[in-house]
Amino acid sequence: MSPIRLHASNPNLYADVEFQNPPSHVTDALEFASDYTKLQEEFCLLAQKVHSLLKSAYNTIAIEKEKMKQMVSEQDYGIQNTQIARLRQSLSQALNHNSELRSRLNRIHSESVISDQVVSVNIIASPDEVSNEGRLSMSESVSEFFDAQEVLLSASSSENEASDDESYISDVSDNISEDNTSVADNVSRQILNGELLGGVFRTGRRTSLPAPSPDTSNINLWNILRNNIGKDLSKVSMPVELNEPLNTLQHLCEELEYSELLDKAAETDDPHERMALIAAFAVSGYAATYYRAGSKPFNPVLGETYECIREDKGFRFFSEQVSHHPPISACHCESKNFVFWQDVRWKNKFWGKSMEILPFGTVNVTLPKYGDCYVWNKVTTCIHNILSGRRWIEHYGEITIRNTKNSVSTCKMTFIKGNYWSSNVNEIHGVVMDQEGKVVHRLFGKWHDALYCGDAPAAKCIWRPGSMPTNYELYYGFTRFAIELNDLDPVMKEFLPKTDARFRPDQRLLEEGNVDAASAEKQRIEELQRTRRKYLEDNHIDYTPKYFRKVVDTHNKETWVSNDTYWELRKDPGFSKVELPTLW
Repeated sequence: MSPIRLHASNPNLYADVEFQNPPSHVTDALEFASDYTKLQEEFCLLAQKVHSLLKSAYNTIAIEKEKMKQMVSEQDYGIQNTQIARLRQSLSQALNHNSELRSRLNRIHSESVISDQVVSVNIIASPDEVSNEGRLSMSESVSEFFDAQEVLLSASSSENEASDDESYISDVSDNISEDNTSVADNVSRQILNGELLGGVFRTGRRTSLPAPSPDTSNINLWNILRNNIGKDLSKVSMPVELNEPLNTLQHLCEELEYSELLDKAAETDDPHERMALIAAFAVSGYAATYYRAGSKPFNPVLGETYECIREDKGFRFFSEQVSHHPPISACHCESKNFVFWQDVRWKNKFWGKSMEILPFGTVNVTLPKYGDCYVWNKVTTCIHNILSGRRWIEHYGEITIRNTKNSVSTCKMTFIKGNYWSSNVNEIHGVVMDQEGKVVHRLFGKWHDALYCGDAPAAKCIWRPGSMPTNYELYYGFTRFAIELNDLDPVMKEFLPKTDARFRPDQRLLEEGNVDAASAEKQRIEELQRTRRKYLEDNHIDYTPKYFRKVVDTHNKETWVSNDTYWELRKDPGFSKVELPTLW
């Protein structure tokens, strides 16, 4: 076969070239590629459908979310509108109630005839008001205050009460000297003219303490108390920083802060109303403790005394520590309208987080005008969070007040036990009953706030504590009355026995803010007391109190009463000539 010539423009193939079918594996590959492409197309279509569905679902959810937001917003707006409407309604009711109260007060004020009332007040003038000679004359007159023939007490009647929310006020008049009569007349004139109303009434006593209470944050009470759980803490020596510059004898006097209630009871003919006022007085003695959970009073040493003459309140008071183990404090107070006495013995128990104070003994009040003699017990006191947190105090238990001269009227007061956050914290309620047990008056309130007599909302406020001094938190939580208790007037020093608590150096140094010196003096005085006690025991000598004697009452219980020698010794020959023990 001759070779065939190829032309560039017309390519020629060999005539004898035979074209054959492609191999089978190539055909299979082509078919597989076609199927793969088809699957890809189907997957893409399916993916597009899924994407479309997801996008639609997302849009639907977004729309529903916006609808829900709008609904919630509208609902909140509706709730807010409802709350606003309720608040407006409450405000309107409060304003109406306030307007009604103002109207009642204006009516009471207009019906009161103040100009017909005789207001005569004796005060101890401050140094800028009288000379030293005048002050001496006044002090001498004060020492003879209760030798006067007559003491006029002004007592507001139930028809002329200025306000149910104010404490009763008892002003005392006695012409003790010509020097201060003009001062008293001037004060009376100022009161009638309204010049002193709403201001600070000047009694001649101090209105603040010389130094604030010390910092106690660095004292670890747990180290002190952990070995004394369940024991009587009156036998445990505490750091002086935990004390307040008052002792238990002065605390007994503090219970007479609202003695005006007894004055009013002494002028109330209805026996059940008298009982309600006695109950208010029994409750009022706890009010000052509300702000005092952070400190404790000094323990009096055996033979220590305290006296308090309050011309403005019309009473004279004295107390004595008659026993050391067990600790027993006795007091006696008298005025024209009443006689008050009690002896208190107590036990302190530490339970880990709290401390209980368990009192024993009775409180006694007589009203000579009616021949009444009221007797009642005291309730348990508990101080919570004693190791950590904010300390708070509560009183719980039942007080039963009875008249030992007759059974015409009795009273039961219950102090509710609660907790710091409960709505009934400090709540009290009670009843005054006749001799058949029928309820005559209902009493309710809170021991730190107020006591009401009657049924709400028409109940009448029969007692409310006075306002607290400025910055009282920095000064042991003392009330105005408590601030005055340890005040030592230079002129009055010569009339006091050297055993009076106001001469106690550790207590005085703490009041002045000298904590280190107070601590040293406290240890020295406690050691002196231990030495005296050991001497009495070694020589088998029974201690005899100077101004009180032990008697057995009608219920065969021992109690301490005045032996009627304190004021006689004070007057003649005077304590400067009486042999007294050296206590500090």
